[in-house]
Amino acid sequence: MSLSPERWRAIVHGTARDPAAFVWRRLLWAGRLPYALGVWWRNRGFDRGHDVHRVPVPVISVGNLTVGGTGKTPCVEYIARLLRQDDRRVAILSRGYGSDGGRNDEAMVLEENLPDVPHLQGADRVELARTAIEELDCEILVLDDGFQHRRLARDLDIILIDVTDPWAGGYLLPRGGLREPRKNLRRAGMVVLTRCDATLPGVADSVAADVRRIATDMPIARTIHAALELLGGQGSERVAALRGRPVGAFCGLGNPEAFRQTLTTLGADVHAFRTFADHHAYSRADVEDLGRSAAELPADAWVITTQKDWVKLRLTELAGHPIWALRVGLQFVEGQELFDNAIRGVAAAQRQEGSWNHST
Repeated sequence: MSLSPERWRAIVHGTARDPAAFVWRRLLWAGRLPYALGVWWRNRGFDRGHDVHRVPVPVISVGNLTVGGTGKTPCVEYIARLLRQDDRRVAILSRGYGSDGGRNDEAMVLEENLPDVPHLQGADRVELARTAIEELDCEILVLDDGFQHRRLARDLDIILIDVTDPWAGGYLLPRGGLREPRKNLRRAGMVVLTRCDATLPGVADSVAADVRRIATDMPIARTIHAALELLGGQGSERVAALRGRPVGAFCGLGNPEAFRQTLTTLGADVHAFRTFADHHAYSRADVEDLGRSAAELPADAWVITTQKDWVKLRLTELAGHPIWALRVGLQFVEGQELFDNAIRGVAAAQRQEGSWNHST
């Protein structure tokens, strides 16, 4: 018997209080112990330098401590844009979760928004780095979702923390959503708090204080996911057009509630909201089901989704209602200069060794 992502989140966050949820929490609690041992053993090997590969160009990693979406793709896009503005030849390396052998949704979004930045996907990111350096002549690499991928040595580890759900229930997997203990934040060189506008005042301060208790001198920046524009088969539209507009929305994200809240903040009148698993591969049946839901919307309603979902569908309408994708970007509210200087400092660093280095 398996749990849907929605059911699992309700169980680990304690919002599901039925008898079955109580049993599941006990089972998941027991499951976290072998997981914790595996994480400790794996990190112990990397801490000792086993199977760590250092490449002859700087590497910047963007990652997190939790499962689900914290805004890594907008952050990676921001870093790549900054480096391209400085005329650096940059490549993005990622595992490609949900790609099913092809390009996954995040890669398609980044390729659409950054057409001059190569994005390489695959399980072996050390080999991807070799390709980017030797075949594409890249001089700096950005590792997407790389905090736990320690085989490729990095010069800067950036950790993203979504302040709307900073510790994902507070427990290690599978009892909670932590990939590794919070104390491992100390490996990072910088923390970026995301979605700071999507929660109550003071929450971001509380999360920052938690980080400081773990890593006293950790540099911390604060950001929001700013809505930039609406994209669709009809072209583009200003996000102000959502104010007062009836909409039906759907998404396949690690944190779907953040998308719903964004639409509400923009003034949209959300009549229906459908969620799918992160990196969901939409089928014909899904589209037909979404079409039936759209048919029940008011005549002047729009259907809104994320850019990450739209690039997989490329539909222009559902049941006569136009589909628009909300494009978002990372916007700093605190610490932008600190962040930019850290990125540029890594990019400007020169390797002492001129060849590949492999630690065993």
